[in-house]
Amino acid sequence: MPSDPLADIDTLAVRAGTERSQWGEHSEALFLTSSFTFASAEQAAARFGNTEEGYTYSRVGNPTVRMFERRLAALEGAEDALATSSGMAAIFTAAAAVLRAGDHALCAGNVFGATQQLFATVLARFGVETSFVEGTEIAAWRAALRPNTRLMFAETPSNPLTELVDLDAFAALAREVGAVSVVDNCFCTPVAQRPLAHGIDVVVHSATKYLDGQGRVLGGAVVGSSSFVREQALPILRTTGMSLSPFNAWVLLKGMETLPVRMRAQCANALAVARWLEARPEVARVHFPGLASHPQHALAQRQQSLPGAIVSFALAGEGEAQLRARAFSLINRVKLMSITANLGDTRTTITHPATTTHGRLTPEARARAGIGEGLIRVAVGLESPEALIADLEAALAP
Repeated sequence: MPSDPLADIDTLAVRAGTERSQWGEHSEALFLTSSFTFASAEQAAARFGNTEEGYTYSRVGNPTVRMFERRLAALEGAEDALATSSGMAAIFTAAAAVLRAGDHALCAGNVFGATQQLFATVLARFGVETSFVEGTEIAAWRAALRPNTRLMFAETPSNPLTELVDLDAFAALAREVGAVSVVDNCFCTPVAQRPLAHGIDVVVHSATKYLDGQGRVLGGAVVGSSSFVREQALPILRTTGMSLSPFNAWVLLKGMETLPVRMRAQCANALAVARWLEARPEVARVHFPGLASHPQHALAQRQQSLPGAIVSFALAGEGEAQLRARAFSLINRVKLMSITANLGDTRTTITHPATTTHGRLTPEARARAGIGEGLIRVAVGLESPEALIADLEAALAP
């Protein structure tokens, strides 16, 4: 038994961060208010002048949102967290907190399509240059460094090919050159992986995915040291207004209560589906860190406690047009799985990354990321693995 009753991940997911009002409510309270009143003009001045703690305006802080931040920080083993309106808002906030015009950023070439667009086009408009590198190779990161490199960004596992970054080596390289290391921990969540424990500076989340777990609301978060979160990230969010709504924060708090239970079950289901797919002649390759065939299986076992619940697979065959047609046919024939690009839901989802999540990338960028026309991504949910396998088997049948 741990000496701290809130030390284990299951208990933290249910109890951490809860703050009760004077009414003593058991469930977290939902504070649906845009602003807060003050006992006097002097108190208002002190709150706005940051000489007295307290809430002023929900764009800057809200009790329900703060409970979400504290719970996520506890789960990640972090000093603090900052809630944002979406996962992409979290990535932009973290980047904007570090980068200035004339700076250089390194980004893994296998990240989510919108993340690639953010670094390649949006940040470029403000004078930040980004180099995309082979995320799995630390030597590639080192070779791409410049004297003005200020930020290194990666997903691990990546979307959708589940490629991994060696967190210890990644963090060490960033420290060596004085860059801020940022890792998207959306696929694993703190239940399966804690990047900060490996020396990573900042973690970002799309809370829309597994933290909610039921596909209901948008949300995101930046997680790290108190100094980074409050002194660097919060001023960006305060001014840009990419704040998480109190209602969404309340929904996310409810979702996080079952996060460990869901993650363990979904990862187990994903492993069963991945093993079945790997044995099918119609499938050329299965991308899943829990399989011994995954090129970074040993690394996954070292830095993840669970393999994740995302399974991507490439159909066998030749010709991009033919592979797209076969992929579309399979997706259109599933009966149980939901055809949607979202992931992290209790309901299994299936999508064609080349035309959805990565559809806005150039053909060259998709090729660099390894996103072919025959690639299909399945985000495994909580249905029985037998039912999911039967659904895929019927869809694969001639």
